[in-house]
Amino acid sequence: MIKIFYTLIMKRYLTIAIFTIIFSFVSHAQDSSHLRISLLTCAPGNELYSIFGHSALRITDSTGVNDIVFNYGTFNFDEKDFYVKFMRGKLLYYLSIEDFENFRAAYSFDGRSIREQVLNLSAKEKMDLRHALIDNLQESKKYYLYDFFLDNCTTRLRDIIVNSKNPHPYLPAVMPVNTTFRNAIHQYLDKGNKQWSKLGIDLLLGAKTDAVMTTSQQQFLPNNLMISIDSCKNNNLIETTQLYDAMPVDTKNDWLSPILFFSLLLLLMLFLYRAPNTKLHLIAAGLDNFIFFMTGLLGILLILMWVATDHKMTKDNYNILWAWPTHLLIVFFSTKLKWVRKYYLLHCTFLCLTLISWYFLPQQMNAALIPFVVMLAYLSFRKSFKIS
Repeated sequence: MIKIFYTLIMKRYLTIAIFTIIFSFVSHAQDSSHLRISLLTCAPGNELYSIFGHSALRITDSTGVNDIVFNYGTFNFDEKDFYVKFMRGKLLYYLSIEDFENFRAAYSFDGRSIREQVLNLSAKEKMDLRHALIDNLQESKKYYLYDFFLDNCTTRLRDIIVNSKNPHPYLPAVMPVNTTFRNAIHQYLDKGNKQWSKLGIDLLLGAKTDAVMTTSQQQFLPNNLMISIDSCKNNNLIETTQLYDAMPVDTKNDWLSPILFFSLLLLLMLFLYRAPNTKLHLIAAGLDNFIFFMTGLLGILLILMWVATDHKMTKDNYNILWAWPTHLLIVFFSTKLKWVRKYYLLHCTFLCLTLISWYFLPQQMNAALIPFVVMLAYLSFRKSFKIS
């Protein structure tokens, strides 16, 4: 009896051992690359340049004990004419590599969480993906013209991941079907209480930003790509890990919001012009001309961003309806001239029509500008009729 029992036990352990060896051999045959490839998604930071998050690819090679991060979001601050190239949309970004521990330390220091999604790829797919990245590190291939919405550090990684998988996976939409590019970035700016940054962005970005995003275009945001891969039906993931979980930081509310500032400026101009003290009228006149001069400068900037840059989203900007570039010169002419008064009357008329159609224009206009445009209309009206 004991001998039979011993024989059964031995057979059981032998069977388990055989299956273990077979399983190990099959697994090794299926993935002999020794590579582990994962998408890293970094949480938004507090600064404007980091408020939309970041993406990178991590490749761990167990045989060479390499742990490298590939990053398409690199640019050179020391490049000649850096700011001019940045404004004109001609600044080259490039693919760079760094040690994973350095990458993690930098984001941990900034208090930004890092989420890792290990990609479910075969040995050949991993080798092909790594080869594509290494090939793109060549001096002749690593540079590209960065486009925040259409070609950035996240979309580049998305394309590499999708193209490396056979068949190509379909990454589902993660935002409502009618979401525009502007709606998408507003979510981050509102959450971070970046109202002044939101105003500046709305001033510079034209009607093209109000186009409804396609499913793939939604993935220009790192968090959207992360969620889309998570939701992929092609079993594209092995596991998801929170590498670093930062403590939430309370964003500060800026009490002087744009709409409050422009409302106060409107009230100030009304007070100065309606005050009985003539000295206040002189102050108002000087401030009046300064406002028109600065509005003219803004108008010139809008025109330049429209016609003299490679930025696609700064074209067709309807803010030009109220920010006339000609204001830059008209302030140097006296309202005693009849044509100058006609100019201001025409401008006042345009502003009134713009205000009436504010929420019906093809471009989403920032509501904080309404008090400012009302003030411009009031000042133009006074100038057109020489109201002292």
